[in-house]
Amino acid sequence: MCARPQGEALIAQFEQERPRLRAIAHRMLGSFAEADDALQDAWLRVEKADTSEVENPAAWLTTVVGRVCLNMLRDRKEHAFEMPDPVIDTREEPEHLAVAADEVGLAMLVVLDALKPDERLAFVLHDMFAVPFDDIAPLIDKTPTTTRQLASRARKRVQDRPQPNVDLPKQREVVNAFLRASREGDLEGLVSVLHPDVTLKAGALEVIGGRTVAGRASMFRKFATMAEVQFALIGGEAGFVTWVDGVLFSAMAFTVRDDKIVAIHVIQDKEQLAALV
Repeated sequence: MCARPQGEALIAQFEQERPRLRAIAHRMLGSFAEADDALQDAWLRVEKADTSEVENPAAWLTTVVGRVCLNMLRDRKEHAFEMPDPVIDTREEPEHLAVAADEVGLAMLVVLDALKPDERLAFVLHDMFAVPFDDIAPLIDKTPTTTRQLASRARKRVQDRPQPNVDLPKQREVVNAFLRASREGDLEGLVSVLHPDVTLKAGALEVIGGRTVAGRASMFRKFATMAEVQFALIGGEAGFVTWVDGVLFSAMAFTVRDDKIVAIHVIQDKEQLAALV
């Protein structure tokens, strides 16, 4: 049994766990700004809590952040779809690419956003951070068995999402082929790198089907002469960001499977982009 940290020791304990706690909050909420709000709320709770009987501070902090995020999810009102915040890294040094490639993908965040709050908590804490079901169950007032079932339901939806199965250089090669065909207005070239059931999601807009998506992408030709395009890792997957007159205009993330693009996610919200890049 460990004594409750006091003063600087308490701050040090929380700061030591901050990167992991922020990662949990980001996967729970899909927004870095909301994740930071959740950590601030959690810290206020930690300051007031009696931790004299806490045997595992890291696990206890995880449950505090999990409960805060769950409450935030439950309090959310119905709203139009908003693209989650992925990690965007435009640096191409090997050490940066290796770290960024481990980030949760944008396609994963979109699926997580569609889960019910209890399902999301059970899946994120158990499957992503190895928290036992016995520790998660009290947070949602369920039995461990029911909590396991919630995580299983969420896991099935996550596994059904488009998933990349090629290495990063190959992803980049396919994305570059897409960009080249878009710039040239090459409809057949676009179709050749798109899966027949590819989905393109940009805010509330969703387009499905290789030729339909290719038709929209071919219009990029008119825009290409004005835009500067920069390769980026977006949520650990190959993509690119575009700049117009020195101003960040958009970010596009691609999920590549069997050398075909199976999903495209576009972020164009200026405030969201400014916070990510």
